[in-house]
Amino acid sequence: MLPTVAIQGFDGSFHQIAARHYFGPETLTAPCATFSEVVRQVASGSTGAGLMAIENSIAGSILPNYTLLRKSGLRVMGEVYLRIRQHLMALPGQQLSDIREVHSHPMALLQCADFLNQYHHWQLVESEDTALSAQRVREQGRPGVAAVAGRLAAELFGLEIVAEDIHAEKKNYTRFLVVARPENALEVEQPNKASLYFHTNHTQGSLARVLVRIADLGINLSKLQSCPKPGSTWHYYFHADLEFDQPEQLQAALRDIAPVTDGLEVLGVYHKGTTH
Repeated sequence: MLPTVAIQGFDGSFHQIAARHYFGPETLTAPCATFSEVVRQVASGSTGAGLMAIENSIAGSILPNYTLLRKSGLRVMGEVYLRIRQHLMALPGQQLSDIREVHSHPMALLQCADFLNQYHHWQLVESEDTALSAQRVREQGRPGVAAVAGRLAAELFGLEIVAEDIHAEKKNYTRFLVVARPENALEVEQPNKASLYFHTNHTQGSLARVLVRIADLGINLSKLQSCPKPGSTWHYYFHADLEFDQPEQLQAALRDIAPVTDGLEVLGVYHKGTTH
């Protein structure tokens, strides 16, 4: 039985698209207004898993989510990569020439600015969510009003896409982490990726010693993100994503770097995600 998955956003959002790619098209999702609410839903057992964006190929890391994940007590059980494609959608029968008002999340409007700015008479209206904008276009039934959102939103709310792929940067990808309570994060066979965090004693060469030991074992450090360490001004902990061929490499790395860190915790061991 598939778990209900907590997502940030509403029905038709990119989080829901990513959840369906990871768990399957029949996956039930529980919309949450914030990432903190996603964590609360999963931690409380209200949902079996959660899905949260962690970084984007253009905008970079979503720093608050690294801190949120570290404090949550949850475990990473997988990941999925999604190409972000923004479309202009409106009520059935509407043409591009009919549009006079466009609603969407500020980031989506920014990503599509080159296209939208061609139509100087359009009024751009910011909202809290791309998919919610599409839902409101359908519910309000106002001709001439469009939304910028993903294709799933158009399908769910019966809208027609009047202009597709209107985002300026075509290679726009978001990485999502799948999280669960420790007892629900099942072990996978032949994992090849791990997420962990550690901190060092903030002396010369302390981080380098960790990285050299990882490299010596033939492990690829695919991500290293520094985050402020609470209570220690200008000290940081590091979130690291490691890619390896054999699980034994990871075990050796954990054994070798433990003596040169002041704290080390594995957040999850899983399979590298696929891109959709």
